[in-house]
Amino acid sequence: MSVPMPPCDQAVVARRDEIVAALRRIVPGEGVISTTREMRPYESDGLTAYRQLPLVVVLPSTTEQVSQVLRYCFENDVKVVPRGAGTSLSGGALPLGDGVLLGMGKFSKVRSIDFADRLAVVEPGVTNLAVTKAVEHAGFYYAPDPSSQIACTIGGNIAENSGGVHSLKYGLTTNNVLGCEMVLITGEVIRLGGGHLDAGGYDLLGVVTGSEGLLGVITEVTVRILQKPETARAMLVGFGSNEAAGECVGRIIGAGIIPGGMELMDRLATEAVEQFVHAGYPLDVESILIVELDGPRVECDHLIETVSAIARDCGAQTLRVSTSEEERLLFWAGRKAAFGAVGRISPDYYCMDGTIPRAQLPYVLQRTRELSAKYGLRCANVFHAGDGNLHPLILYDANKPDELARAEAFGADILCLCVEVGGVLTGEHGVGVEKRDLMPRMFSEIDLNQQQRLKCAFDHKGLLNPGKVFPVLHACAELGRMHVSAGKLPFPDIPRF
Repeated sequence: MSVPMPPCDQAVVARRDEIVAALRRIVPGEGVISTTREMRPYESDGLTAYRQLPLVVVLPSTTEQVSQVLRYCFENDVKVVPRGAGTSLSGGALPLGDGVLLGMGKFSKVRSIDFADRLAVVEPGVTNLAVTKAVEHAGFYYAPDPSSQIACTIGGNIAENSGGVHSLKYGLTTNNVLGCEMVLITGEVIRLGGGHLDAGGYDLLGVVTGSEGLLGVITEVTVRILQKPETARAMLVGFGSNEAAGECVGRIIGAGIIPGGMELMDRLATEAVEQFVHAGYPLDVESILIVELDGPRVECDHLIETVSAIARDCGAQTLRVSTSEEERLLFWAGRKAAFGAVGRISPDYYCMDGTIPRAQLPYVLQRTRELSAKYGLRCANVFHAGDGNLHPLILYDANKPDELARAEAFGADILCLCVEVGGVLTGEHGVGVEKRDLMPRMFSEIDLNQQQRLKCAFDHKGLLNPGKVFPVLHACAELGRMHVSAGKLPFPDIPRF
């Protein structure tokens, strides 16, 4: 692996047989996987450039089993890496050679649905799309829709605060999760939020959403479900340049219009997708913009006219509006298949994830082209244009010497560019190991230490998903700057964690 991870604790590795036996007592039957051959599918997540085998894989099926596994690991100083469907694109579920990989795939039930209160209670292993499938018969759906929604799970969505093509109007995971049950590394089970409006006190649910498995393991989730809009129509607009498409995005938002979704693909991505899905995308333009407008029919008709006028003012070369639900879904089918389609034109690709202010879109696209020439690697641009969430796909061949290293350097430059123009390192894929060593570009040492103090409040031994997010993980005692004199703590009367 080209990315450094915490060194293996050889004392833990030496106790492997003992650890496996103890875990088998907690999760009997086929709940523990320990042979090299059987553990191979778990050696990486969606960021397949980095991989290593875990110490052992455990597949619990109840909250009690999760609690017992974590309590055992806490008491025996064994690291734990939580894993959902393994679709993370930042290495968030990359295993550790001296750690337990805790797979949550068996938590796959929809526990209850409450249409009156517009919520559903699901287990973390339920796929994103399965939530919508469970409620669509009553005219409801779950709004966040990552491109991997057919496979990614709700638990993983919470870990990375996933978004999707409709997050522009309806929000990310954090805006659509109402509550959760979570098991701490000590084995304690806590509940945050629930089927009600925001509770008093600190927003711990907001802290947990996007915490990348560093604070606890989710075992139940309460999500918000929405009624489908009366009308939804998608516009497919082609432009002679990426800059013109970026300008159109800014003008649409500037006009006070918030589309249900607004996505941009450049020529390279569009050509790959059209060969794969046959969505009818124009192939004689440099980029296409998909704009979806939803709501009452009269409002949609008015907004389509307004957006059409804006697009023409920005130099649109083609403009097509869906005339049926099937055609609307076909427009989106191509966008959602973009990552898979690009795999047809390159043996490997590196999917980036950064977010920028919308006004910087034309400039960042121009600089990305310059970086592509500098590193000698093609880059297909696919991204959530409405909220500035970029997903450049850097194409490379891992079998050619130095191409992976060039792809990594190219990706790092894109992320640094995002921060340089006032954006952030990630929009929805998380930090994981991919962006970990770039965190100081965005945060000062004081900022990072303060974030680690929060982790210490949940996991003072640092056993949950170590090696992710923080470039240098301090011991909690170091962060506390605790001074001990003559064997006595200062202010012994103050309660401590």
